[in-house]
Amino acid sequence: MRIHTLKKLLALAGAGLLLSSAPAARAADPGIGDNTITLGMSAPFTGPNGAYGKELREGALAYFAQLNGAGGINGKKVELITLDDGYETDKTVANTRKLIEENKVFALMAYYGSSPTAEAMKVFSEAKVPLVGTISGSSTLRSPVNRYMFHLRASYADETEAIVNHMVALGITNIAVFYQNDGFGKSGKDGVAAALARHKLKPVAEGSVERNSLQVEAAVAQIAKGDPQAVIMVTLYKPTAEFIRQMRKAGQMPQFATLSPIGADLLVGEMGAKDAHGVGISQVMPYPWNDTVPVVREYHKALQAFAKHTRYSYYGLEGFLNAKLMAEALRKLGRDATREKLVNVLETTPFDLGGYKINYTPASHNGSRFVDLTVLGRDGRVLR
Repeated sequence: MRIHTLKKLLALAGAGLLLSSAPAARAADPGIGDNTITLGMSAPFTGPNGAYGKELREGALAYFAQLNGAGGINGKKVELITLDDGYETDKTVANTRKLIEENKVFALMAYYGSSPTAEAMKVFSEAKVPLVGTISGSSTLRSPVNRYMFHLRASYADETEAIVNHMVALGITNIAVFYQNDGFGKSGKDGVAAALARHKLKPVAEGSVERNSLQVEAAVAQIAKGDPQAVIMVTLYKPTAEFIRQMRKAGQMPQFATLSPIGADLLVGEMGAKDAHGVGISQVMPYPWNDTVPVVREYHKALQAFAKHTRYSYYGLEGFLNAKLMAEALRKLGRDATREKLVNVLETTPFDLGGYKINYTPASHNGSRFVDLTVLGRDGRVLR
């Protein structure tokens, strides 16, 4: 009996030793639940630039509604938590902390603005939480490469190069720059200067406006002195509209051109079709009204089902594409989803989202260089 008992105790101890030496199961990263994957987004939904964030969010939610209706990702539904930052840097940083620390999101997506995202980058990088999709083409967000930030759109350097090359080809060489005095505007201004330098030219005048301000009088006076043939505007729709009005009032009639962040539909809504006629706009997303592109056709169908309207827009399509890219990457993770695995999948997998292609590498997180030049027609429609 004693021998039998001793053998039993030794057997149990051995089993215990084996169990204790076995590696502990790895806890899942935050945001991955039994039935849900939780993502986070910070963008302006109120204030002067709230319309941008609303269109982005609507496009993203339309995609996720379609995705969840079809069963989600590996049986898990995607939940997107969206927080309003009003296009203010401090709020964006606070939102980022809240999404990571309180809401426990798995990853972030569709952040808006160069300066707000640059400050938020310090938070999500330290936490090693990936941000997929930045509504910014700023060089400061792209170089050096941040392991946890992935860009869906072309850079401001790509956009300004396309605009300048087009103007110079038309014989327009006296070009001025009107820019927003922050990371967004300065990056675009530098892009214009670099593109002009390649043609042995430089801006004939420069003027700026503060973020969330319409005080453009000083910029109008400064730029009017240069009597430019064209003005490239690295600004958002409200100050852009005010600048054009005041330039024309001052007797200046240059060719006006602006970058994709303007939001063509928002500029037309602010100015009216007649006054917006002829403004050139570079675009970094496919033409959202041409349903011959597969992903645009998919966007139309999803938006109609989710939002019950057909007010398509570049920002809405960008939000939709951002959500689709995130979903495609998450799907490739399988059931063992970790943030580091998400980064690795993004860096090593080419994505065709239905006519819009994305390709990252460890050395470059610039997913696309697609730029399309458009102009506003007499009826306010975007013409290619």
